[in-house]
Parts: sequence; C-alpha cells; structure tokens
Amino acid sequence: MPLLMAVFGGLLRFIRLGSPRAVVFDETYYVKDAYTMLMTGEPRNWPKDVGTAVSGENQVNALFAAGDTDHWLSSAEYVVHPPVGKWCIALGLKLFGGAGNPFAWRAATAVAGTLAILVLCRVALRLFRNLPIALMAGFLMSVDGLGITMSRTGLLDVFIMIFTLGALSLLLIHRDWARGRLREAYARDSRRRDARWLPGRDGWALDTRGPFIALSPWRAGAAVLLGLATGVKWSGTYFFAVFCVISVVWDAWERHKAGYRGWLGTGIWKDGLAAALYMVPIYALTYLAGWTSWFIHPDSYMHNWAANHPGEGVTWLPEGLRSFVEYHRQMWEFHTTLTAHHDYMANPLTWPLQVRPTSFYWEDHLTGAPGLCALSPESRCVAAITSIGNPFLWWLGSLCVIIGIIVAAFVKRGDWRIWAVLAGLLAGWLPWAQYLNRTTFTFYAIVILPAMVLAICYVADWLRDMLSPRAYHVTCGVALGVIGLAAVFWYPIWTAIPVPYEFWLSHMWFDSWI
Repeated sequence: MPLLMAVFGGLLRFIRLGSPRAVVFDETYYVKDAYTMLMTGEPRNWPKDVGTAVSGENQVNALFAAGDTDHWLSSAEYVVHPPVGKWCIALGLKLFGGAGNPFAWRAATAVAGTLAILVLCRVALRLFRNLPIALMAGFLMSVDGLGITMSRTGLLDVFIMIFTLGALSLLLIHRDWARGRLREAYARDSRRRDARWLPGRDGWALDTRGPFIALSPWRAGAAVLLGLATGVKWSGTYFFAVFCVISVVWDAWERHKAGYRGWLGTGIWKDGLAAALYMVPIYALTYLAGWTSWFIHPDSYMHNWAANHPGEGVTWLPEGLRSFVEYHRQMWEFHTTLTAHHDYMANPLTWPLQVRPTSFYWEDHLTGAPGLCALSPESRCVAAITSIGNPFLWWLGSLCVIIGIIVAAFVKRGDWRIWAVLAGLLAGWLPWAQYLNRTTFTFYAIVILPAMVLAICYVADWLRDMLSPRAYHVTCGVALGVIGLAAVFWYPIWTAIPVPYEFWLSHMWFDSWI
C-alpha cells in the first residue's frame, strides 16, 4: 500500500515534468553547475550574453533550454553550496537524456520527492502501527504543493528532505532494535540468582546497567545520510545534531522502561558517547567524500589558494586542506551576511503558514489557447509555478503541532513519538530564527514538510482513541477531502499548466501571495 501511494504521488510529479521548457528560478545555478560537473568534474562559469539574437534577461538560459548547452567557460565557478545535490541532478542528466532536456535535469528531484512519500509512509507506520494513518501520511505528502513544485524543479532542498527523512527512518529502526535487545537482556538478567533490585520513583529497578546498544548498522546508515544532507546544504548539520540527541534520549528512556537503574547516566556516557565516537567520523567523512572532485581537479575554485597565499589561513594544515578550509570560510561569510533584497524573500517565522510563497516561473500572453486556456479563449492566457504548499495542509499542520505538544505533555505524559514528530521542526525550522535578517525563501520549508504531515497524523492517532469510529472517520474524511480538493484546484499553478489569468488570480487569496 505505501508503494501504491508512492506511485500516485509519483504520477503527480512525473507527468509533464519537462514543462515548462525553460530554466526555472535557481535552476540557472544548480542545473548548469550539474551539467558542467558532468562534463568536466567541476562547476564552470557561464556568460550571460553570448551575442545572439535570443531575447530575454538571460540569453544563455534560453539557449540551454533549447538544447544549445555548450557556452560554459573554462574557469571554475565560485559556488556557495556543497556539491552532493548537484551531483544528484547530474545523475539525472546522465540517465534521462542529458542537458537541453528539462525532464532529465528534473528527474533526480522527482525521484527524490517520490521516494520521500514511500519513506514517510514507513516512518508513520513504525510510529503509529496503523496502516490507514501511514497511508494518510503518504497522501498528504503526495498532494502538497511545496512537495510537488520542489520535486518538479531542479533545486537542491528536496534532497535534504529525502536524506534527513531517510535518516529518521533508520533511527526509528535502531530504536526498535535497541528496545528489543533491552527487553531480552532484562528478562535474562532478572532471572539471575545474584540479581538485585533498587527502589526508584517508578518502582523497582534492576541493579545493573544493561547491554551495550549504541552501535548498530542503522545508526551508521543514518550518519551517512545526514552527511549527504549536509553535502547538499550546510543546514543538514542541524539535523545531524538534533537527530543524534533525540536518538540517544530514546535509547536512555527505553533503558529506563526496561527496568534498569541509572538509565540517564548510562544513556549519556555509555550509549551517547560511544555513538558519537563513530557517528561523527562517519558523518564528517561522508561530507568530505562529497568534495572528492574538488580535491582531484587542480583547477577547481580556490584549489591553489594556499600556494598563492603563503602564511595565510590555517597554516598548520597541508596546502590542499588549507585551501579547502579557506573556501569554507568564505562560503560561511556569504551565508551569514546575505541580506540582499529579493521580491520573494520571506521571514522564516512565516514559513509554516505559507505567508510569502515564491514565484518560480511566470509566462504571460500565451497564444493558441493551450491547456485550460481553451475553456476561456478570450481571456489572457498565463502559465505559472508558484511554490506554495497546500494551504489547508500547512495551516492544519501548524495547528496540529500545537495540539500534539499539548497532548504529549498533559495527556500522554511524555509520549516519545512527539520527538519524532517535532524533529524536523527543531532541526529544519527553528535554527533559522537566528537569521531573521538573512535573505531566505519559503520553499526552504520543504525540509519541514514531513514534520507537518506527521503532526497531523499524531493528532489523528490521538483522536482515534478519543472519538467514536464514525466521528473519527468523518473527521479524517472531511480533512483529507478538503486538502485533496485544494490540490486539484492548485495543481495547475504548481505545474505551469496554461490557465486563464482570472483562474490564476482566483488562487491569490492574499496580497502576499502575488
């Protein structure tokens, strides 16, 4: 059933994936970088004007979309994000037809967005042990506008979402594995003749520390995926920190529930420290592996900086690493000081409410009444890609986050699952509060979409025990029906289907959406 749900969501992402045949928004950076990485191993500079008769703001983009892709320069380009996400786009270019084919340069993001539906279904199933709720999670992910637009555009953020969601899934598998080991060990230890019990706040605890549960292939795999997420954008670092802490706390709490003494100290020093000793190196090495091409190519950007600047930078490092560190310092300075005005910049605090979505693409006065414009041929015909999430999903998800915290704190008394629900918010949203003056966009919120969906599922799971079956089914049916109908209404302006101008305008419920 999760596979069928992923097929449904995949159709929404792959149908007409090659439309529009244009370089959309920041595809101008990532797709062209991916293409030159595929050609030379490193991103290369591109001219803006090549002296042709092609009209438009960027002639090279128009030529690239038309299949004339070889105007790149030999000089290495200064890029401000690590290379993993662009290598993913390059893989799509390699497998699905090469540059000049919009389907090819968007294929990797479409695959990532489709896989995210499957993984989220499995995460919800492991959390709530209820197939309808797991399918609800997949359906919500399938019909969300931010998930659809980011899966149909050659940008980077959807890769962070799938890597971090995959890491969360692996950490949940580790938790179940550790829980099983602790219970088996407790049953065995409690039968020993020399077993001793000590009184505690929650009853008697076995006077032993329990088995070693820090090391598992699931945690190692999660460290790899989180290293890849950071290799897409540095914001993956926050996910690594938050997920590792939550995983260690889960293990400690399960040690307590199993009946062992000293669970908190043991969880921190025996499990947490040991986990850090192997997860941090795996995470760091995975990140460094993403830069392999930069180290290999002598003409990569700033590769020879150390040789040209003796005595500067971190002088005790070898030249290659000294150049690498200086490059990262400059990237850090760029990210922390970026305050240039953009018409679609959005305060991070407004992301969950989708207050200021990003317009990715706009084409006006289309001729021939294509698409839905045939319904009103006398009207002005436009095509748009507006990266707004399904409004009802995001508004409901924001409400359910609050309800879920209240339920976990006062009704379920510390339900461990709330941390899985909130993990994405803690890692993907709250850290941006320290950069409120930075130029940011609402589409960055794709990384917290799984958290929004899981918050709705968490409240649905709680209502399942609170309401009669009929009331529960009606409540969920109405919510899913409204969200599904909203997706039908919004789908044309998520996917650049030509529509009458009045139809597009009917979606602009607030001035900030224009």
